[in-house]
Amino acid sequence: MRTLYVVTHPQATHHVEGVVGGWHDSRLTPTGVRAAASIAEALRGVIPDGAEVDLFSSDLQRTRQTAQEVAELFGVKLFLDRRLREKSYGAAGGRPQEWLDRRFVPPPAVGERMDLDEGVEGAETKAQWAQRIYAAMDEILRRAREHQIIVTHGGSLTFVVASWIKMPIESASYASFRAPPGSITTLREDDFFHNRQVVSLGDTRHLDSA
Repeated sequence: MRTLYVVTHPQATHHVEGVVGGWHDSRLTPTGVRAAASIAEALRGVIPDGAEVDLFSSDLQRTRQTAQEVAELFGVKLFLDRRLREKSYGAAGGRPQEWLDRRFVPPPAVGERMDLDEGVEGAETKAQWAQRIYAAMDEILRRAREHQIIVTHGGSLTFVVASWIKMPIESASYASFRAPPGSITTLREDDFFHNRQVVSLGDTRHLDSA
């Protein structure tokens, strides 16, 4: 049995400042720091003592801070992987959200959706974003561990889950698995059928006391 716990980082400064996140290297707010501790405690409550645990995180500050809370509580090494970052919004990163909103070109309802830059200079296409998340997931899943924790971003969660259920990248152009900041999504593969389940998506019950 393999279980993945996918954490979306909690409240960061770009959330409260109203600026675009993406690769903008925002930090957790005080509220986010408290939530990160609650996330670590929630994971400790469901992963057996003595179990071997892998811990992976995007290398941006807000995810790294969240993962460090987990690493300290579990006493495990933290592996940083820039491929687990949020989508890059290029020139929009760190600018006011309304600056991006004025320029953003949404994907069409039908037709090509994966290769658009969405009207922003230097922004990743959805295809580039998906490909790096899928590549990171391939490496993570090659490791033989019953318990693995991945700390990433709300947007990137979609491609973590899509990769987990082996959705072809070209079919992920319409996929959207939404989860709030500070949530835990639980994914599980059984040892008999090797089916991959989405056990829970975007659970935030642990944040009630944060």
